Amino acid sequence: MGYCLFNNVAAAARYVQKHLSLPKVMILDFDVHHGNGTCEIFDTDPSVLVLDVHEESAVYLEYGSGVDDAGRGEGGGFTINVPLPRGAGHASVLKVWDDIVAPAAERFRPDLILVSAGFDAHEDDPFQLLCYRTETYGELASRLCALATRLCGECHPAYVCGWFLARV
Repeated sequence: MGYCLFNNVAAAARYVQKHLSLPKVMILDFDVHHGNGTCEIFDTDPSVLVLDVHEESAVYLEYGSGVDDAGRGEGGGFTINVPLPRGAGHASVLKVWDDIVAPAAERFRPDLILVSAGFDAHEDDPFQLLCYRTETYGELASRLCALATRLCGECHPAYVCGWFLARV
C-alpha cells in the first residue's frame, strides 16, 4: 500500500519506542497522498497517534481517503485523517493545524513527533493539488517546532522523505 517500499516513519516510530524508551509517538503526515500504509501499520496501536492531512481526490487515493478510518480496537481514535479539497491552500492547512493537529497533540502528549512530509502539495508542483506556498512549509515547521518543544522538551528537525523540492 502507498508509494513507499519501506515505511521509514513507521520504522522510526518503532525504533524510538523500543530502543530510546519513548513510548508515545505522534506521526504528522502532510502531503498530497493519504498515508494509508502508516495508518494501517498503527491501526490498533494506542501508543502512536497518526495525523494525516492529504488531498481528497480519488485520483491518488486508490484505497480511499481514510476519512472514516480512526483506528480499531485499542487504537480507536488514534488515527485522524483530514482530507482537504483540491486547491485548499495555505489558510486551509493552517486552520487544520489550529483546529485539529495542535489540539490532538496536546491531548495525546507525545514523547516524540515524527513528520512524513512530501512537498508535492506546493503550488508550483505540476499537478497543483493542494497549492501550499513556500511560506506554508515554513509556518508549519515553525508551529511544529514550537509544539515539539512544548510537549517533548525539544525540537530536532530532520528531512527524510518527500517530493518536489524545487521551490521548498
